[in-house]
Amino acid sequence: MPETVQRNQKIHSPLTREEIIMIKVQEYRGHIRNWESLCRELGIDTGLSREEREEQILVKAYETWGCHMADHMHGMFAFALWDDEEKELFCLRDQFGTKPFFYYETADGDLLYGTSIRQIMEQPGFVKELNEEMLQLYLTLTYVAGENTFFRGVKKLLPGRYLIWKNGKMKIERYWKPEFQPDESKSLEEWADEIHTTIQTIMPEVKAADETAESFLSGGVDSSYVLAMSDAKMSDSCGYEEARFDESGLAKQTADILGRENSRCLITPEEYFGIVPWVMYNMEQPLGDASAIAFALACRATAEHTKLCYSGEGADEFFGGYNMYRNAERYGENLKTFYVGNTNIMKEDEKQRILKHYDPDVLPIELVTSIYEETEDLDPLSKMSNIDIQIWLEGDIYYNVDRMSSAAGLEIRMPLTDRRIFDIASRMPSRYKVNEEQNKVAFRTAAAKVLPEEIAFRKKLGFIVPIRIWMADERYNQDVQVKFHSDYAEKFFNLDEINAIFDDYVGGNSDNWRKVWTIYTFLVWYEEYFVKR
Repeated sequence: MPETVQRNQKIHSPLTREEIIMIKVQEYRGHIRNWESLCRELGIDTGLSREEREEQILVKAYETWGCHMADHMHGMFAFALWDDEEKELFCLRDQFGTKPFFYYETADGDLLYGTSIRQIMEQPGFVKELNEEMLQLYLTLTYVAGENTFFRGVKKLLPGRYLIWKNGKMKIERYWKPEFQPDESKSLEEWADEIHTTIQTIMPEVKAADETAESFLSGGVDSSYVLAMSDAKMSDSCGYEEARFDESGLAKQTADILGRENSRCLITPEEYFGIVPWVMYNMEQPLGDASAIAFALACRATAEHTKLCYSGEGADEFFGGYNMYRNAERYGENLKTFYVGNTNIMKEDEKQRILKHYDPDVLPIELVTSIYEETEDLDPLSKMSNIDIQIWLEGDIYYNVDRMSSAAGLEIRMPLTDRRIFDIASRMPSRYKVNEEQNKVAFRTAAAKVLPEEIAFRKKLGFIVPIRIWMADERYNQDVQVKFHSDYAEKFFNLDEINAIFDDYVGGNSDNWRKVWTIYTFLVWYEEYFVKR
């Protein structure tokens, strides 16, 4: 079943107030994990198809719990419901923003909405304009953070929010936010036990008995743990000829230990650069995460033999998985002056040099000011995790997973992104997440219950790509050079400045490949949406 469902029929359901209310599922994208318990509670036939039962869950959950319906649901979802009796539109996005949702108010006062930007662009009343100030933020973050987008007027419904549209007026409310309340009463082993038993509870919900899933597998603990806890017989990895970037050998070793098959997608530089325009078009907004291109190729390869796959996103942000988190205490109160999430590519003085239209009032740190205000009493690691959960996960990781898997015709489910998992992380003291020697300490301890210690405690490699080598090679960087000298690059950038960055990188005088890549991906995206179309 496709993840996005649009329905025109009205769904009639009885209410306790002895009236008939008509609720129409206008838009739905996602997967509801606890569908069996919800069906029992809401009186829905569990024998229905997934499409029918999830529609009925949305309708009856809305009738029963109204705006609080997401408090009762586990999974990945974004949807819009039309209440024909109240003449009211209700839109909701899940707690972590695993599925996107966008909206746009037309000049005539209509609301356009959808789980993709192109859905909105195709509707009457949409006017396509570039929101250029996003470029300034993008050059630092490499992804689109916050509620605004690169299309003027198109906004994201942020995670943990719902939107009500009635009589031409909009109201947006926040129904959930990450909160941290450390519990000092448990030992490391007790935290590991709680993680493990919770994952044991979640895994059977992630797919129905009649579904067959495969599982993405890298050399890291997260995907290895998911595979070990699943019934997936096949694992899917990607690799490169460049040995120091290739995790696929480690993935194959893990698969062999767990008695699972492994399918390897070998990514060449020609394939990598060749697919960039397709990725930026289907991403709908620029994304400067170099791993997104490799992920897109992995999705397309995996979709050739399955339509459902697991992936291990979420644990790094919840449980302290990034190496930079080990510096949290050192950063202390200085965090609120510079930390805007996992990436920070360009400083303001450099952007001022390279941009034709620099606005000193458009600063990345402004995106997270309110988050720092609501986490004033937390320790530095919890503050960093909170920023990444609310900004980086939604804007980069989950968005990439959704857009690329959808474009490839693959459905991805992420067992570790779950409120029940976050609940553990929110109560766990930071010393069980990160110490001087290790990150994700408690999570790795849990994983060691089903994985050999050398896998559970393997140093984090990240989803690395040989782009820093490939893009310096004139056999592969021709399009980068063309874009950096193009007429439309000149609209936004001082060409001498961006080409100096490129020349320093190619000449081996700097490791500024991320800056080059971030500028390049914006230019490829701009060509797709404002030059070609």
